[in-house]
Amino acid sequence: MEARDATAGALVSSDGEEQAAKKDAPTTTEKTPTKSKMEQIFGFKKEDLTSWQNLVTLLNRPTDPASLGIFRCLFGLLMAIDITQERGLSHLDYKYLDGAPVCRFPLFNFLQPLPMDWMYLVYAVMFLGALGIMLGCFYRLSCLMFISTYWYIFFLDKTAWNNHSYLYGLIGFQLTLMDGNRYWSVDGLRRPSIRNAHVPLWNYTLLRTQIFIVYFIAGIKKLDADWVEGYSMSYLAHHWLFDPFKTILPVELVSLLVVHGGGLMLDLSAGYLLFFDATRPYAFFFVSYFHCMNSQLFSIGMFSYTMLATSPLFCYTDWPRRFFSHFPSFLKSVLPFTSPESQTSTSCVYPEGQSTSSERQETPAVARVSKLRFKHKLGAFFTILYIAEQFFMPYSHFITQGYNNWTNGLYGYSWDMMVHSRSHQHVKITYKDGITGEIGYLNPGVFTQSKRWKDHGDMLKQYATCLHQFLPRYNISDPEIYFDIWVSINERFQQRIFDPRVDIVKAEWSPFKPNPWLMPLLVDLSPWRTKFQEIEGSLDNQTEIVFIADFPGLHLENFVSEDLGNTSIHVLQGQVSVEIVEEKKNHTLQPGEQIQVPAGAYHKVYTVSEGPSCYMYIYVNTTEAALQENFTKLFELQERVRNGTETEPLPPELQPLIAAEDGEAEVNATDPIVRLFLKRQRRMKEVKKRREAGVLERFERFAVKKYYTIRRGFLMTAIAMRNLAVGLPPLEQLTREVAFANMKEPEAEANQDERLKDENIMQEKMLEIVASQNGSTGKAAPTLRSVCSTCSRAGAESSGVFTVR
Repeated sequence: MEARDATAGALVSSDGEEQAAKKDAPTTTEKTPTKSKMEQIFGFKKEDLTSWQNLVTLLNRPTDPASLGIFRCLFGLLMAIDITQERGLSHLDYKYLDGAPVCRFPLFNFLQPLPMDWMYLVYAVMFLGALGIMLGCFYRLSCLMFISTYWYIFFLDKTAWNNHSYLYGLIGFQLTLMDGNRYWSVDGLRRPSIRNAHVPLWNYTLLRTQIFIVYFIAGIKKLDADWVEGYSMSYLAHHWLFDPFKTILPVELVSLLVVHGGGLMLDLSAGYLLFFDATRPYAFFFVSYFHCMNSQLFSIGMFSYTMLATSPLFCYTDWPRRFFSHFPSFLKSVLPFTSPESQTSTSCVYPEGQSTSSERQETPAVARVSKLRFKHKLGAFFTILYIAEQFFMPYSHFITQGYNNWTNGLYGYSWDMMVHSRSHQHVKITYKDGITGEIGYLNPGVFTQSKRWKDHGDMLKQYATCLHQFLPRYNISDPEIYFDIWVSINERFQQRIFDPRVDIVKAEWSPFKPNPWLMPLLVDLSPWRTKFQEIEGSLDNQTEIVFIADFPGLHLENFVSEDLGNTSIHVLQGQVSVEIVEEKKNHTLQPGEQIQVPAGAYHKVYTVSEGPSCYMYIYVNTTEAALQENFTKLFELQERVRNGTETEPLPPELQPLIAAEDGEAEVNATDPIVRLFLKRQRRMKEVKKRREAGVLERFERFAVKKYYTIRRGFLMTAIAMRNLAVGLPPLEQLTREVAFANMKEPEAEANQDERLKDENIMQEKMLEIVASQNGSTGKAAPTLRSVCSTCSRAGAESSGVFTVR
C-alpha cells in the first residue's frame, strides 16, 4: 500500500514528503522500512511521543510548504474582502463620526476609537496587511499590520463579537508565527533562499487542530437539550434551502432531524472525518454543502468561504503541486511550483543520514539541521500550550463569571454557534432625576448603534454609565437608570432578564463575580414549550399569542392598543391579580381562568403566588385583519376585471386596479387602501422576479452590490487620507466627494428614493396627528423628546400586545 493510501491528513503526519522521496529514488535498491499500523494511520510512531526530544523532533519534521502557502493566499484574499464588509470599512463614517454622542462597548473601558480620519488609516493598515498576507509580500510585517489593527478593532466593540470574527484573529496570529511565505509568495521571488523551503510540521498541526476545535467544540455545545430537542433554530426549516427535504418530511421533522440533528452530527464528526483518507471525500462533500448553505442562511460575511478554504489543509500537503501540474505549460510562469522538490530550512529538524535527490546532486542553499535548537523547542512548546489553551477557553467561564448571563461567557470564543436564539418582546429604559425625582422614559437604543447590550450584563452596565454621563446635557441631574428587558430564549416564556428595580448606574459588577442583578432563567418551565406548539396550532392565522412568565413581587403594566380587539389574559400557572386602571378594579385569577382586558386602556398584572406566574395574551389585530380582508376583496375584484366576469363599472377610486401593470397606476390611486394594495402587489412581483432569476442575473446583482460597497469604502478611505495629509477641503468640495462615494446602482437609488418618499409621507402624517392632538402645528426645537419618551406613558420598544410601562 502506497503512502497516499495511508492517512497522511492526520493531526501530525509526514504528508507528501515520503511520496516525494519515493519519486526521487525509483532506482534505489534500499528497502523501505515497514511501517507500523499506527504510523500508517496517524503519520507518526508511538516512540515519537515517548520523550520530549522525540516530540520536538516530530513537530519540527520537514513538511511541504505548498498547502500552507495556498491557504495563506486564500485567507489574505478573504480578509481583504471582509475588511470592506463585515469589519465595516464601507460604512466606517457612520460608526465613528466625530463628535456624535455614542455609547460604545469596548472590552476595556480605556479603549476608545481614534478620530474618524485616523480610523480610516487604521483600516487602511489592516487592509494592506491582509493584501500582504495574500501576496506573501513582507510577510511578517504584513501579519503584524493585520493582527495589531484587527485585534484593536475587535476589542473596541463587543457588540460586533461573534465566533468567526474571533477565529479570523486567531488564524492571523498563527500565521504571524508560521513560515507561510515559503510557497507562491513575493518574498520567495525576493529571497531565493526561502523559496519553496520546507516548513515545520507544527505549522500544519496548529491550523488543523484549530479547525478541529471549531467543529468539535461546536458539536459538544450542540449537545445542549434545547438543540437536541429542536428549539434553537426551528425557524430555519421554513427557509427555501430546505424545500428538497420538505418534499419527503414534514417541516417539524426537517427542523428536528435535518437542521438540528444534521448540524449536531456534522460538527461532532467533521474534524475526525477530514483527518482520514478513507473518509475525507465524504467530509469534503458534507462540509462544503454545509458552508454553502450557511452562506445563504446567515449574514456571516466571509466565514463560510474561510471554512471552505481550511478544508484542503487536511489533505496531503503537496496537493497544490499535483493540482497545478495539470494546467497548460504556458501558465507555469504565474502558477505555483509543481516540482516535488523543496529546499531545506533551518526551521525544521532533519533525521541524520537522510538526504533528498536535490541534495545529492547539488549543495543546498541552507545547511541541514539535525540537532534540536532553542527555536525548535520553543515552537513545540508553543504548539502544545496553544492547543491546551484553545481547549480550555470554551470552558473558562467559571473564571470570568461577570460575563455570564443566561448563557456562559462573552459570545465569541465558546464556539456555541447558533445554539441560542432570542426574541425581545419589550425593552424599557426608565430614568429618575437624582435631585428632583422626575421620572421619564428613554427610547431604547438611544445613543447606541447596536442591540446586543440587551442580553449582556457587562454591556448594560457600560450603557447605563454612558447614559448617566449624557443625560445631564438635557438638564437631568445625577440620573438613576433602570432597565426592564423581556426576552425569550429558545422559544421559552417571555421573562425579565435583569432586575427592573435595580439602578444599574450604582449596581455592582465585576468580571470575576456573578452578576447579582441577573434574573434566573426559568428552566423549570421549559416543558411548557410543547404546550405552546399545541396552543398555537389551534389558533387561526389572524389570532396572535404571547406567553409570559413573571416573578413574585413584580408586576406588568401593559397598554392594549385600540387596534387589538378581543384581547384576553389566560392564566397557565401560579396566581395573578389583574387591575384595570381606569375602572380601579382588581380581579384575581387562578390557573385555567381568563379575563377580557379593554382596548385603548392600561392594566396591571401582579404576580401574587409564591412561585413564578405564567400566563398568555391572546388577541386579534383587528386593524390588520380588516386590511387583509380589503386586500382580498380588491384582489378578487381585480381578477374578475381581468377575466371579464365583472359586469359593473368600477368607480373612479378603483380604476387604477385595471392598469395595475402600469407603474403610474400606483401613483394615480387616490384611495390609500388601493395605493397600498398596488404597492404590495408590485413588491411581491419584484420579490418573485428576484427569486426566479437565473444564475447569471443573480451573480450580476451580487457583483454590482459588492462593487458599490467596496467602492465606497475605498473612496472614503482616499478622502480621509487626503484630509490627514493636506487638511480638510472646503465644505462644498467635501460634500461633493462624499456624494460621489455614496453613488449606488440605479435600481438601488430608485428603491432608496421610494423608501425615503414613503418615510417622508409617513412622517408628515404622524406630524399631522401629533399637531391635531396638541392643537398646534410646526416643528419644535430639539429637546429631550428626541431621545426620550416622557410624552408617552409606555416609553418602550415593544411588539404586539406587549406594551409595558
